[in-house]
Amino acid sequence: MPSEESSPLLGTRHEPAEIQGPSPLDIYLSRVRNRNLYLATFATVLGPLSFGFVLGYSSPAIPALKKSINPNLRLDDNQASWFGSVVTLGAAAGGILGGYVVDKIGRKLSLMLCSIPYVIGFTTIIAAQNIGMLLTGRLLNGVASGVTSLVVPIYISEVAHSKVRGMLGSCVQLMVVTGILGAYVAGMVLEWHWLAVLGCIPPCFMLGIMAFMPETPRFLLCQNMRAEAIAALQFLRGPLVDHEWECSEIEANAGEQQGLGIAEFKNPAIYKPFLIGVTMMIFQQVSGINAIMFYAETIFEEANFKNSSAASVIVGSIQVFFTAVAALFIDKVGRKILLVVSGTIMAASAAVFGIYFYITAESLSNSSHINSLNVALVEEEHSLSWLAVLSLGLFIMGFALGWGPIPWLVMSEIFPLRARGAASGACVLTNWFMAFLVTKEFHDFMVILTPYGTFWLFSAACLLSVLFTVFCILETKGKTLEEIETYFQGLHQPSTI
Repeated sequence: MPSEESSPLLGTRHEPAEIQGPSPLDIYLSRVRNRNLYLATFATVLGPLSFGFVLGYSSPAIPALKKSINPNLRLDDNQASWFGSVVTLGAAAGGILGGYVVDKIGRKLSLMLCSIPYVIGFTTIIAAQNIGMLLTGRLLNGVASGVTSLVVPIYISEVAHSKVRGMLGSCVQLMVVTGILGAYVAGMVLEWHWLAVLGCIPPCFMLGIMAFMPETPRFLLCQNMRAEAIAALQFLRGPLVDHEWECSEIEANAGEQQGLGIAEFKNPAIYKPFLIGVTMMIFQQVSGINAIMFYAETIFEEANFKNSSAASVIVGSIQVFFTAVAALFIDKVGRKILLVVSGTIMAASAAVFGIYFYITAESLSNSSHINSLNVALVEEEHSLSWLAVLSLGLFIMGFALGWGPIPWLVMSEIFPLRARGAASGACVLTNWFMAFLVTKEFHDFMVILTPYGTFWLFSAACLLSVLFTVFCILETKGKTLEEIETYFQGLHQPSTI
């Protein structure tokens, strides 16, 4: 690594600001033009848009398939749970696959190739003649989603500079929730098979536009393709900066990289970020978010909300809005603050949702067989429906502010270059395996633990995530990827991050 005194990207941090003046990094970034960087990010996040559509598709499709006039396509409760959750198994496999191909064929080509199982998966659903074909299509969608959820954050983190990396990284989750909302809205007017046709469009656009985008400079330098890396930086940063500055810093770091073996996991620079990344993915899923989003309409029906489809659209709109808010503020207030606020809101709202179910369950258990009393109790449940909608809306808001976008962003920031593919693959595998467990067993949780017990369990997990954030997660705001790696190597004191 170059010393901080000579590094144009790290700047000279040991001198007082009033003597030093603007750092070389500040001067460099002031000349950067972001137009092409934003274009490359847009092309990339069409993948998460497709990924979100896959997640949201099950919410309107499951009720329709349960009522299908074709007995070969009619889902029972168990089949419906598999239809919702098999995506996560495919995504877990996609995480393993993505961790391999992202380092073998590159970030750009990995993204282009993952558009294929998206289209094949939706086409299989459209042509389905039996439930097996429906599940196969969802499994293929899941594989594509797993690759996408790994490669897109890596691509964005490696092409973005530190000034906008948080905002652009948060756009991954913003497009995921936009895709979920799009599936909810379209599901109100389209039949399930036409909804699958709509799902084929974003990955096709991603395939076409990504063909004109560059590979990441860091990957190119790892492949000893310096001229191509300079060309990529010229495209991404504009013509007004000295691209040799950034290239030299990345090149010096890449030059120190060695192959990643099992023995390397004894190195704090590997195992510390690895444990942070994996634990964040566990907490993201045990909050219950995917179970809630997969079965949003069912949850609202359980809560006696008359128009469950409209309620799902409202929740999806809340998620999009507050994910956008997080993207705007993440580079200003930092990752840790947003995670603490997010976890606190989620814990409180999940607890309130549990209280709602507890009140309604107590009312039913105390009811008599007198018809007039039963009618009164049903009216009481309807009168409290606003509490269910409000608490679930707050939960989604809290998730969107922090625990939705930030784990994916932090995953793409904290791993050293030589471990980025394998470690990110392990994080994605953990995320989707936990998503499968929570989603598949959600119905059983509701039966065994009761609805209120299930949501109180989610609330407790959210409280633990707040404690983990306070004591274990490092602030990466404003740091280059090279600085973050240097910290984990133990060359800086914790106060620098």
